[in-house]
Amino acid sequence: MPQQCRFSVDLSGTCAFVTGAGSGLGRHIALTLARAGAKVALGGRRLERLAAVEAEIEAFDGRALPVAVDVADAASVRAAVEAAEEELGAITVLVNNAGTVVDKPALEQDEADWDVVLDTNLKGAFLMAGEVARHMRRLGHGGSIVNIASILGLRAAARVAGYAASKAGLIQLTRALAVEWARHDIRVNAIAPGYIETDINRDFFATQAGQAMVKKIPQRRLGRLEDLDGALLLLCSPASSYMTGTVITIDGGQTVTL
Repeated sequence: MPQQCRFSVDLSGTCAFVTGAGSGLGRHIALTLARAGAKVALGGRRLERLAAVEAEIEAFDGRALPVAVDVADAASVRAAVEAAEEELGAITVLVNNAGTVVDKPALEQDEADWDVVLDTNLKGAFLMAGEVARHMRRLGHGGSIVNIASILGLRAAARVAGYAASKAGLIQLTRALAVEWARHDIRVNAIAPGYIETDINRDFFATQAGQAMVKKIPQRRLGRLEDLDGALLLLCSPASSYMTGTVITIDGGQTVTL
């Protein structure tokens, strides 16, 4: 039996495009939307990973389509959105999840480090949102765009200057696009997760240094991927029809502390 979502949201008839869907948070987002009934275009650069997520979704009779896309390349974005719509139908939900980080002191980062982070996290979200919005406007059906930001777009941390800048930019981009596209019935919102436990960071958070960071979170625990489900499904469904330009922070209270 597939894992059941804790929230009852029916996305039947919805076509969603999720970027960075091959692993981690993107994979979880794709599975969550598929379990709620959406057809999901799985965007990413590694087709073998996307095919594995497709197989997981098909195992519970969901519908998914792996789509190769480099979000930082406008031509690739156009081709990916066209391919998804041709196969699955009009896209009504976009989740901009693709992202990367360079973990180095700022004085050791070079132009290439900066560019790869900003191109993926900010330019990529802009290109994807713009292309999907053009399709929504042309077809006249509106929809929901959800940008995956971070609490580091609201606060700062050492060694990730480009990442923090890109996520702060993504939050402001969310607000700017929400203002422009409201007239087209296109809602643009963001989720800003705090520290979410994944396979990549689990070992670090088990160390003394990692546990010290966890103790600074008011709820005294890391977030779990499923902790994002409620906000995700809210923003992707008509239940949030009067919400746009909103940033939902999911961090166990971390950003409200001094």
